[in-house]
Amino acid sequence: MGNLNFGRVILGGLVAGLVINIGEFLLNEVVFKQQMEEMAKKLNVEMPGGSFIAIAVLITFILGIVIVLTYALIRPRLGAGPKTAIVAGLICWFGIYVYSGILNSLFFGLGIHLLVIGMAWGLAEYLLGALLGSWLYKES
Repeated sequence: MGNLNFGRVILGGLVAGLVINIGEFLLNEVVFKQQMEEMAKKLNVEMPGGSFIAIAVLITFILGIVIVLTYALIRPRLGAGPKTAIVAGLICWFGIYVYSGILNSLFFGLGIHLLVIGMAWGLAEYLLGALLGSWLYKES
């Protein structure tokens, strides 16, 4: 059991963040584009602009780092490899997608089909990001 390799946490986290950012772009600008425009009209708000998108991209890269950090922290107990990366991805996916997804869906009145599609999409991008990011992680 070695020390955390923070350089590799950041490297792997940036890769995980890139995967999730690409997934979020596709989800929001392709899959849910029409639904998002309808929701903005319904709520009488503008669609997210450049500063919102910049912050979302930045915080998603930070999320990638958190996923790989979670992997590094649980790795001594669960062992190195894809199983542990999947657990790290699931922990973050649950804390972000399931928790906030259900609450936002209830608050904004989104249909169950949108919730299910969003959660499944998020699960795929978080697990792929966790797998790729953790693959780059090596203990120091």
